[in-house]
Amino acid sequence: MSDLITKCEVCQSLVDEEDLFCANCGTEAPKREEERDKPTDSARVARHNFECSGCGASMSYDAEAEGLRCPFCGSVDMRQKEDAKILAPSRVVPFQFSRSEADSAMRRWLGRGFWRPGDLARQADVVKMTPVYVPYWVFEATTHTHWTADTSQTPMGARGDWRPLSGEHRGSYSGLLIGASGALSPRETAAICPFDLGAGKTPDEIDLENVTVEQFSRPRKYARPLARQGLEQSEAATCQSRYVPDRARNVHTNVRIESMSSEPVLLPVWIMAYRYRDKLFRFLINGQSGRATGQAPISLTKILVAAGIGVLAILSVLLLLAFLS
Repeated sequence: MSDLITKCEVCQSLVDEEDLFCANCGTEAPKREEERDKPTDSARVARHNFECSGCGASMSYDAEAEGLRCPFCGSVDMRQKEDAKILAPSRVVPFQFSRSEADSAMRRWLGRGFWRPGDLARQADVVKMTPVYVPYWVFEATTHTHWTADTSQTPMGARGDWRPLSGEHRGSYSGLLIGASGALSPRETAAICPFDLGAGKTPDEIDLENVTVEQFSRPRKYARPLARQGLEQSEAATCQSRYVPDRARNVHTNVRIESMSSEPVLLPVWIMAYRYRDKLFRFLINGQSGRATGQAPISLTKILVAAGIGVLAILSVLLLLAFLS
């Protein structure tokens, strides 16, 4: 089945096979006859929309917010946009990690790491700590994999050190998260996973008008290859760990992905932009579990000192060898 079914009749953008409307202009997409009874995504009207001139992030803001600042890069250059029909999430996972907990976790994180500047936790100028609902795609699929590998476990008396193996495996996956953010990198959105999707609520149960919500920037057709890559990597790891005893080499898999489907969700993330010596960095916290990731400066002084110690150690060894000889 093709990943794309048609072009939008209004703006000519490509429309994904599972989409109800064009992600670019909101026009309803035609459905094929065999797809008419299948559930599809719905749209909602987003108000108070802004686009950051600094990083390009598109988001809707709290209607009562003053002094708007981009949570992703700290820029105050925000361009207001008109109300628009956008993709509606099927589920929204609410925040469980409070602002005070997020701030404490951030300070602890800044103080860790040997290679970071010693004054980072004290001197970091927090631009803003903002709770943001970040978009993700959630994929599920079944797989049928044929695999081959060599194992170091050989029968008693065998001449070779390796023995070939082969087989097949059927897997079932759900809850595979692919970030749909336009401002956060795939590495960042993956680093704060997992989320408990079972705690998700319907959009009607969450007030999305008075919070910061990033809009879906990575269409499903671009998220699907990343999901396929993740499934193939998981299948390779599963086949090796489950079926290949001892050490393994030449592990090859041929993965057929079946019944892949996906849904859009919004997940809670605390986002903080901070400055250290006039450079901007970003820190993220999973708003449900508190799992954290972020960018931090490296202390050049510590690197130079470590390099100097290493050079002195090498010179000392060389001098000692020269003296002994």
